[in-house]
Amino acid sequence: MIGRRGVFLGAGGLAAVGGGLGAYGFGVEPFLRLAVQRHAFTPPGWPAGLRLKVAALSDLHAGAPLMDEARIEHIVATANALSPDLVLLVGDFGAASRFVTRVLPQRDVARRLGALRAPLGVFAVNGNHDWWEDEAAMARRGGSTMIGRALEASGIAVLSNAVLRAGPVLVGGLESSWAFRAGRGADDLPRLLDSVTGETPLLLMAHEPDVFPTVPGRVAVTFSGHTHGGQVRVLGWSPRIPSRYGNRYAWGHVREGGRDLVVSGGLGITALPVRFGVPPEITLVEIG
Repeated sequence: MIGRRGVFLGAGGLAAVGGGLGAYGFGVEPFLRLAVQRHAFTPPGWPAGLRLKVAALSDLHAGAPLMDEARIEHIVATANALSPDLVLLVGDFGAASRFVTRVLPQRDVARRLGALRAPLGVFAVNGNHDWWEDEAAMARRGGSTMIGRALEASGIAVLSNAVLRAGPVLVGGLESSWAFRAGRGADDLPRLLDSVTGETPLLLMAHEPDVFPTVPGRVAVTFSGHTHGGQVRVLGWSPRIPSRYGNRYAWGHVREGGRDLVVSGGLGITALPVRFGVPPEITLVEIG
């Protein structure tokens, strides 16, 4: 029989465990950890002998104290050390949390990201927050964003429903499907695909993964972010995903109908400054 002292000790132990997990989720994983999440696969129809290493960085959400200048420089150095052939920046560069105490100037964020190195190039797309935090772009319902112009000035190609050649592959960039709030986007997938000719493999950046069911087989791999892996992930499940598909496209490599999607868990946070079970990540994808 458990006495009163045992009950108190048990309750105290549970409280200590809960407090420890909370401290980890709020104080360690989002601030101090940086994982390299690796995926390797060969898409259907991928050219024989073509090997490609792609580093995807998403949801930086730059702003002190969580994502200050030193943290960005560490992320860039870590990505460069992986020697990727290609770097894809999959949107949401600015601060998006009320817990940010200092907003970083966009030109400074872009300049630091401009230090990324890859022989086939560094490419970017806008995320929903890159629109939401730009009043002028939101008012005109189109055109370039402030962060997009800053990235371009730092030597990074920003793709807006457009495609560019990157050595043996094409890179397409789809505008945010949440640009003007959920369900009201600036994305135009038909326009992007109309500019694609020939059989060169096409890699598609689309910030929100919800577009994936409409992506045709012509796209070899779709790269997305936006979800942060739910920021809290337990036994492969997250309680809250900003997607109408729930956990279906929450995180990682998904293959459906012979088509491949990679959803990065991202680097920063929105809403609460917490991560648990899905640390900030550089997503490294080896294709072929």
